[in-house]
Amino acid sequence: MLLSCLALILGLVLLVWSADRFVLGASATASLLGVSTLVVGILVVGIGTSAPEMLVSAIAAADGQTGLSVGNALGSNITNIALVLGFTALLIPLKVQSRLITREIPLLIIVMVFGYLLLWDGQLDRTDGLLLIVGFALVIVRQLWEAKHGSGDALEAELEEEIPRDMPLKVALGWLVLGFVVLIASARMLVWGAVDIAQYFGISDLVIGLTVVAIGTSLPELAASVAAARKNEHDIAIGNVVGSNLFNLLGVMAMPGLLAPGMVDAGVLNRDYPLMLGLTLAFFAVACLPKGERKITRVEGGLLLLIYFGYLGYLLVDAGAVPVAQ
Repeated sequence: MLLSCLALILGLVLLVWSADRFVLGASATASLLGVSTLVVGILVVGIGTSAPEMLVSAIAAADGQTGLSVGNALGSNITNIALVLGFTALLIPLKVQSRLITREIPLLIIVMVFGYLLLWDGQLDRTDGLLLIVGFALVIVRQLWEAKHGSGDALEAELEEEIPRDMPLKVALGWLVLGFVVLIASARMLVWGAVDIAQYFGISDLVIGLTVVAIGTSLPELAASVAAARKNEHDIAIGNVVGSNLFNLLGVMAMPGLLAPGMVDAGVLNRDYPLMLGLTLAFFAVACLPKGERKITRVEGGLLLLIYFGYLGYLLVDAGAVPVAQ
């Protein structure tokens, strides 16, 4: 049990570190090879920050831990909006200025509805996984088009200051390879520790995926969003979450469908997916609908955090991990 806890903690720490190094190496390499700023920011960094979720989900699915894989995808999205955006906005109210972001949020909602319809029959099979992967490819193509035609967007100016320009190509490639190798190893370690702990306490792998693993794989987004907000790069802080959630729903959710097709826990359809959709609709209402200044205030950030911790508490009590006085 002690070894499992150590594997979980060390896996989380290495996952966060390697994700940061992987994104640094990937963005620097792409920039040095002449890739445009928006493509690097929207696509390279977006996929890079979702790499922990994708690897953890793929490894868990390959091991037959479908619940952990699905829980990681949905839990990461809930965590990104309620915890990452909530905590960041509580520290620094976030202004929404980028046209690209306000166009991506409605797409995120459409993708969520599409994913829910696929799961409606209570199964996530290979056809569902294939459809999600096709959707993932289409989103990448769309984002490449947006990046090509999005010159002058507020997001581009913020990205210019963040993407490393003075790193030698050999160093960038070194961080890219090292980050990816450690990502795989730490994801493997994390899945093993999480599954072992879940079995020891009799908690479902779905709940472990929705809580511990989801929080761990969302830490890169949290660190990136807080750092961006502190530099007054609000669109990067919000864009990290939107891009990551899109990739999680399509790329990460596809893994269990392709590698370990099977039934989906009823709680996913009745509890987790509706909450994720509700949070995203609230995000859309705040970030896209106002005609004047669009921002996520401290009050709204605090409400998101309250919802998140309430959800975590409910999950743990319902799973029997937290005793309730009779």
